Amino acid sequence: MGRTVVELFYDVISPYSWLAFEALCRYRHIWNIELRFRPAFLGGIMQQTGNKPPAMLPKRGEYMLKDMKRMAKYYQVPLRMFPDAFQHIMGTSSLTAMRFITAIDMTNPQYLEPLSREFWMRFWSQHEDISQPENILAIARQAGLSAELSQKALEMTSSPAVKDRLKDTTSEALKYGAFGMPAVVAHYDGKPHLFFGSDRLELLGSIIGEKWLGPVPSPKL
Repeated sequence: MGRTVVELFYDVISPYSWLAFEALCRYRHIWNIELRFRPAFLGGIMQQTGNKPPAMLPKRGEYMLKDMKRMAKYYQVPLRMFPDAFQHIMGTSSLTAMRFITAIDMTNPQYLEPLSREFWMRFWSQHEDISQPENILAIARQAGLSAELSQKALEMTSSPAVKDRLKDTTSEALKYGAFGMPAVVAHYDGKPHLFFGSDRLELLGSIIGEKWLGPVPSPKL
């Protein structure tokens, strides 16, 4: 039996996407899955579906601040919440960052995982900007990319090819029914199964016939 293809549609502006990303990275060596990273644009999904940021409801925002702290500890991901986190999100566009990640995916996909992780680290652990070109280049260097590759990818962010690729990936997520991120799509039993959020991975496992061993499973010997 072949591996089950599991696609993770994500945006680095989404903290829950980081949790799902790290958990799935751990399970790809335990479950019989082929994990595919699909960088997309959360802003486009929100606009197309009419969705609103959850923190626009004040009480939900208060809850999410507490919930993210608990989730970060449970998933063992160095995500640090801060009182004005949601204002920080609302004041930051991830479009250039996601185009940069897309450019790397198109040209040097071996860097996609460490680069995505470094963007999350910068924004959600160190609370630093990820939208300005100089900061994007610094993130890329930290992820192991050469100055030459980083500069080339930055220049590509304004190209039609990269813009179209990001639009197409975002449209694909919408086609599967995504209305936010992370959107996890498992291709099993001849059809796609959409799971929203980082807390549906146990259910994902049950659908594809795999056992959930917690967010930090022991690797197979």
